[in-house]
Amino acid sequence: MHLRRFPALTAAALAAALALTGCGDDTVAKGSALDKVTVSGGSDTTAPTVSVSPKPLSVTETTTKVVKAGTGETVKGDEIVSLNYVLVNGKDASVLDTNFGKQKLGLNLGASDLLPGLKKGLLNQKIGSRVLVAMPPKDAFGTQGNADIKVAGTDTVVFLMDLISATKPLASAEGKEVKPAAGLPQVQVESGKAATITIPKGKKPPTKTVGQLLIEGTGAKVAAGQTIRVTYTGALWKDGSVFDSSANSPEKYFETVIGKQQVIKAWDAQLVGKAVGSRVLMVVPPADGYGAAGSPPKIKGTDTLVFVVDILAAY
Repeated sequence: MHLRRFPALTAAALAAALALTGCGDDTVAKGSALDKVTVSGGSDTTAPTVSVSPKPLSVTETTTKVVKAGTGETVKGDEIVSLNYVLVNGKDASVLDTNFGKQKLGLNLGASDLLPGLKKGLLNQKIGSRVLVAMPPKDAFGTQGNADIKVAGTDTVVFLMDLISATKPLASAEGKEVKPAAGLPQVQVESGKAATITIPKGKKPPTKTVGQLLIEGTGAKVAAGQTIRVTYTGALWKDGSVFDSSANSPEKYFETVIGKQQVIKAWDAQLVGKAVGSRVLMVVPPADGYGAAGSPPKIKGTDTLVFVVDILAAY
């Protein structure tokens, strides 16, 4: 069962491309190689121009340069850092990708499969900074390169990054418990496992989506267009059987853009506006779920769904 309706956005696709392919050490150099790089123009929504002269630019160790120092909190290495970026090939200064004017990229610095050069370059930087990071193959895409973004196995890549925010995700919902309305499914949650959802016996499902806070979080409210990190379990009203859970995924969580039709209608409607830290129970009829087509083989077009969702982060 897939909660997404459409392919991942560019930022999510790039995040996948930035998964570990090299195996670098912990060295970070602050040398003169990046003096060959100039940054000009741009705005919050328009990418600046990143130029390299003379070409090529090549480094043997990850090298950083702070173009503009921020005044925010210091990145410690266990957060999700939200940023805008321009990715350039040091060989010829060709722009490989940028997300300026699009969805911000969220990098989980605690992930074991993140490119080593990215974590090295972001560690100890201050939010609000603009940073250049040059990464050799061993800290980037390895000797195999990355054909999808036209990086050869010998290429140094250069990231220009504007650090927007740093968020440490919660492990589970945190906040004030809320007594649910009568007649709703009962929920028991144990960390790292699929939630147990008990359907009230003999009760017909509601014909309209019901959203019920079980825990009211104290974090920032989720806005449409943000990426959220959640844990969730989904069950069928008719028999209480679990059809999907983030506990069964390698990451043990799920991330998606919310409020932009990337997930089922009920999620967009019920999760936007909720505070980070909240636990939300949703009872979802077919019209706000997967419609008459369902989501075979586990979900029929007539099935009412029950979700329990913990909102761990939004960025």
